[in-house]
Amino acid sequence: MADLTWKDMEIGNIITTPGSARAYRTGDWRSDKPIKDYETCIKCGMCWLYCPEAAITIDDDGMYGFDLFYCKGCGICAEECPKKCITMIEEEEV
Repeated sequence: MADLTWKDMEIGNIITTPGSARAYRTGDWRSDKPIKDYETCIKCGMCWLYCPEAAITIDDDGMYGFDLFYCKGCGICAEECPKKCITMIEEEEV
């Protein structure tokens, strides 16, 4: 029997459609969340550059923030920030 490709699979085996990842609230997975000291931020963009989830936002003034809908709390932004203005704190239970 030949290996099946995704096109050969029966309907129901494919869970999502291409491009649908933005619809899933992946931020609910995190145990830590980033907090930023906006006074210390120099707007270098290193947090944005290294974020593996594209969960860093940029406002009209060029200030970087966090989209907690998608942030998984990995802490890479805090680790890469040259001014150390991002700290990770434990997510509060709801």
